[in-house]
Amino acid sequence: MKRISICLILFLGVAEVSAQKDSIYIGAKLSQDKKMLDVTEEIVYFNNSEKDLNTIKLLNWVAAYNRRGTSLVYRKLEDRNTDLHFAKKNELGKLLNLQVKNSGEEIPVGETSEENIFLPLKETLKPGEKVKLQLQYQIQLPDKKFTGYGTSDTNVALKYFFIVPDRFDPDNISKRDYADIEETVSYNTFWRVNFDLPVNYFVESNLSQTQINSFNGYLDSDPEFLISQNEYPSININTNDIHTEIKFGYNLKPEEKESLEFYLPLHLKFIKERIGSVPERIFISDKFRNKEDFFGNNDIAFWKFRFQLFTDAEKTDLDYFGIVAKKVLDEITITDKQDHHWFRNGLKSYLEIQYLKKFYANTKLLGNLPETKIFGVKPLKLFHASDVKLTERYGLAYQYIMSQNLDQKIDENYSDLSNFNDMAISNFETGTLFNYSADKMGYENFEALVKNFIAKNTDKEIDPADFLKELAEKDKRTAYLPEFLEHKNRVNFRLRKFKREGDSLNVTIQKNTFANIPVKLQTTSKNGETTEYWVETDENQKEKKFSIPALDTYKITLNDDYIFPEDNYRDNFLYAKGFFSNMRKIKLKLIKDIPNPEFNEIYINPRVRFSNTYDKFLIGFNFKNQSFFDQKFLYSITPTYSTGTGKLTGSGAIAYSFLPAESIIRSLTFGVSGSYFHYDYDLAYRKASIYSNLNFRKNPRSTVSRSLGVSYNYFERDLNALMIANNDYDRYNLWSIGYGYNDSQSIHEKSLGLSTQWMEDFHKVTAEGFYRWEFAPRQKLSVRLFAGYFIKNNTRNNTFNYGISRVSDYSFSYNLLGQSATGGILSQQYVLADGGFKSFIPGSVNKWITSVNVDTSVWKIFHVYADAGVYDNKNQSTKFIWDSGVKVRIIPDFLEIYLPVQSSLGFEPGFKDYGKRIRYTLILNLSSIINAARRGWY
Repeated sequence: MKRISICLILFLGVAEVSAQKDSIYIGAKLSQDKKMLDVTEEIVYFNNSEKDLNTIKLLNWVAAYNRRGTSLVYRKLEDRNTDLHFAKKNELGKLLNLQVKNSGEEIPVGETSEENIFLPLKETLKPGEKVKLQLQYQIQLPDKKFTGYGTSDTNVALKYFFIVPDRFDPDNISKRDYADIEETVSYNTFWRVNFDLPVNYFVESNLSQTQINSFNGYLDSDPEFLISQNEYPSININTNDIHTEIKFGYNLKPEEKESLEFYLPLHLKFIKERIGSVPERIFISDKFRNKEDFFGNNDIAFWKFRFQLFTDAEKTDLDYFGIVAKKVLDEITITDKQDHHWFRNGLKSYLEIQYLKKFYANTKLLGNLPETKIFGVKPLKLFHASDVKLTERYGLAYQYIMSQNLDQKIDENYSDLSNFNDMAISNFETGTLFNYSADKMGYENFEALVKNFIAKNTDKEIDPADFLKELAEKDKRTAYLPEFLEHKNRVNFRLRKFKREGDSLNVTIQKNTFANIPVKLQTTSKNGETTEYWVETDENQKEKKFSIPALDTYKITLNDDYIFPEDNYRDNFLYAKGFFSNMRKIKLKLIKDIPNPEFNEIYINPRVRFSNTYDKFLIGFNFKNQSFFDQKFLYSITPTYSTGTGKLTGSGAIAYSFLPAESIIRSLTFGVSGSYFHYDYDLAYRKASIYSNLNFRKNPRSTVSRSLGVSYNYFERDLNALMIANNDYDRYNLWSIGYGYNDSQSIHEKSLGLSTQWMEDFHKVTAEGFYRWEFAPRQKLSVRLFAGYFIKNNTRNNTFNYGISRVSDYSFSYNLLGQSATGGILSQQYVLADGGFKSFIPGSVNKWITSVNVDTSVWKIFHVYADAGVYDNKNQSTKFIWDSGVKVRIIPDFLEIYLPVQSSLGFEPGFKDYGKRIRYTLILNLSSIINAARRGWY
């Protein structure tokens, strides 16, 4: 009976399908172990192009799970996820036993391990004509952990697994690969699907259910199915003008369901009022919820403490408004996500902004974080972050990524967007622009245009360029948007000055673009009353004078609350009265913070850190202007008291970075720095540097970075009597040029460094290559190659020699705990540099050296290592050296211990002083830890 019902589902109701719309009929039987689907399928495919077709392309996207090297596996590796790369065979997905027939005649299908299957047609399919294909095949379902779709112990989530036709240009039949970016594939299609499931299993879908395990209906999105023994909850919304069933692919807590029953009708009403319609059915999967929920409303967890920013009801409200808004847009609009992702994402953020303005207008970014008093002071009040509104999150996210020059243009191909830019650029920046346009032209006018545009494009693929064209026709001051979306923008408005004339203030506004972008000007009185003006900026002019009533104006502001994505907000404020008239105030701050663009902020931070065994603890203050956001001009001055010497020490630096938006250069930095510390007992060094670093442009999704550095360093060292007697260097100048290439991808991590360094007494060149291969989960093999050569070496001693097992830190750049230590625990600190040997092989190299360092995982945190090398010193024969041992990775790359075993010196555990031969790596570099943690986001 089940087979009969499948056939009926497949072939009944064909007449219901209107012309020119594809239809797909599926009968699918799930195996008892939930790992195999037996599928019978019929596709009615229309040639909706204007050209004859001799080939039909079918998408076989389950093949993306079948092997290494697919677009899906590569994208997961970019996100630092190696699960699919290391998957077991029984966890992979693939297509089996595919048969395709047309009018009873079998069509050769060729290779089925590819994601694109091209079917030759016996007869040419002309525009408007249709063809029927009958398919039979099996799908081995992949494990759900890879993408959220597939099989698991608890349920089966199906999306993008069934074979479907791809719409394509006959003149451009390029491959489409699955990369788990939730693009729309089968839009404007009629579906009829019947499942044959194991006993006690149920299925939920975004299609309308006709009977148990049977579904049909039109979709402008791709169908989703969730098969489980659990019946997941649903909520029916029935109001005067909204009749929508919302199904969930996961369980809801009772209090969460109660909150949703209150909020969802409000959400749908709010959304329908602004875009015109909502679908009758909405299915929210666990994956979709996690992708589209509200970023930044989670509780803050610190050690054993948890601080709740928002109540559970508020979190539910904020999360599900964004989730529902995006789901509605996905269901009622058809867009090419690769090229036009920003349209839906921008409208989603626009709706969020309007919702926050209405219901959370005065809510802070930190929500309800308790302002606990400590010694009579509320610490949170010391942070500008505590005053930032929740509505400002959109502009702040853009500012954060833009300040690092890692932002991307809005219409960047979606698969090339970094994870953070997906949110900050495609969603937040675009939503800000929509909100800015709506604010200028009137929200009712903007939303009426959106409603009309969506309505007239129902069941049709939208070209957002048409929307922008209509927007410009409605308000010509939005005509800048099409070009704006095509570039990484650095538009900046500047309040240059004002001049009081009678009862008016003549304000001069400058912009760095010829585009006629309107700007919002706001005046604030001493008691906080505000007045707003829209200033039209002329095309082909970069300066605009605008007159406003003087009245009791105290402060003048441009584009307040980050309402337009500007390059710099720090020049958007002027004071009209008081000591700081025509300028910005200075503010001293104690803790690093989100920058307040209204002030020139100077951060004063107490510093206590252990430097080395000579200075011991350094106690002092750091004065800098660097906030959580990067800035072009930076300074940092840190005077400290050395507890080890009882003297004043410290460091300081000034730097300026050029950050061209669209160039082969990501950043070009020029800087000067100086420092004064101790490198031995009662011996100080002074270092002054002039440097320039060039970082080449990179795709933010790419793990590859390249840089070029040039520096001049001047050193002065105090010398003791023995050093003076040995004619040691008390002053020297070092010039250096270095190029670095680094690829920090998962599986195959590699880097290359080339440098040259010289002074009056020597000139040497150095090359270093590194490769690390993750051959199994958390199991790695590392290989380092090093080569150093003196072009000239007339030095007086071994200060500038290449090290074999110890480095000579004559440039004071390795942060050694015991810079001059020759014995004891401090001398056992290891730095992977120069020869890189772990055993204490005596001597240094004054001519040339080559070495190789190998390290591989054995078990958990235990590794084995081996080093080998050849070196040559003046007037000596060439020597070969080697060592081997065990490495314990306590904190990988930061705290590691080396236990030597066998080397050129012999069997080292047999030496009486073996304890002194053990080495350790200790790196206390917070920026390195942060950079390692944020991989995959930038």
